[in-house]
Amino acid sequence: MSGQPPENDDLTSEIRALRIELARLNNHRFVRIHNNLPRLLTFNFARGLALGLGTVLGATVLLSVVVWSLSQIEFLPIIGEWAAQIAEQMRAQE
Repeated sequence: MSGQPPENDDLTSEIRALRIELARLNNHRFVRIHNNLPRLLTFNFARGLALGLGTVLGATVLLSVVVWSLSQIEFLPIIGEWAAQIAEQMRAQE
């Protein structure tokens, strides 16, 4: 032992472990991205593009399925005709 009381040895080892973890955290990709402004802006721009594209594609698929399923309903004249008109307009746009 180094002549220090056991509490100091525990405290020293805890501080050493905290320093190691802090160094690992600072080297993490997430922290490195946020420490560099151009890299952060590029990352957030790409993330926004992906989010927007996913939202548009998802809404398109979901709306197409809903309109198609509504156009298959023939027993409700108002909804069936309305959905059939929307489906016909969508086919005409293709």
